[in-house]
Amino acid sequence: MFRISLEEFEGPLDLLLFFIKRDELDIYNIPISKITTDFISYIHDVRNLNLEVAAEFIYMASMLMSIKAKMLLPREALDSAETDEFDPRTELVQRLLEYKRIKEASVALIQLAEIRENLFVRGFFEEFEPEMIDELDEPVNRPTLYHLMLAYKSVLDNIPRPITRNVMDAPVSIEEQTTLILSRLQDKMQVSFLSVLEGVTERIIFVVTFLAVLELCKNRKIIVLVKDGHDDFWMTIRSIC
Repeated sequence: MFRISLEEFEGPLDLLLFFIKRDELDIYNIPISKITTDFISYIHDVRNLNLEVAAEFIYMASMLMSIKAKMLLPREALDSAETDEFDPRTELVQRLLEYKRIKEASVALIQLAEIRENLFVRGFFEEFEPEMIDELDEPVNRPTLYHLMLAYKSVLDNIPRPITRNVMDAPVSIEEQTTLILSRLQDKMQVSFLSVLEGVTERIIFVVTFLAVLELCKNRKIIVLVKDGHDDFWMTIRSIC
């Protein structure tokens, strides 16, 4: 549906609110004669209106004239007890108040949207918690991958550097080291990375074993902990809830 809004106002209620604000009128006691004259005068001054938009304004003009006519009619004298007289402007006032609330809410939402556009979401990361207690009642840290890499680097730095070898040529596989780690955890609640590789001097085996640790973490089979610095890390079986 093709629709054109007036240059300054979104609809007849918007125009009425403009008149009320401009002339500092009381929205609960609208001078219907004046506001009807201003409204009709504005319609006559506007040219090239879309038919649908024009119909809305013409309907409001007829409604204003109807209210004006009702207010000009003579009223019956009321007894002192009958003071609750019907005001023809009541429906118009209620519509204006509701429109005013919606318009103010839309302005507030636009302002919040503009503020939100200037914010940048903080990336997700696992918080490092130094005060955590593990199953052995010892203070531990739940490490991020960065802390795990620090411990891994510390282990490798203490091993002599042999001739470089390809992981594919390693004397052990990731599957074998995965099985080794899980078998060690069958006997103990926790084992350290260094204890699993006790007596091993080949760096390539350390590399493959570390890859096995990452694979177990990825598959949510173990939990990795850090204690007293970052020169080693401990592994424990993840409990099934």
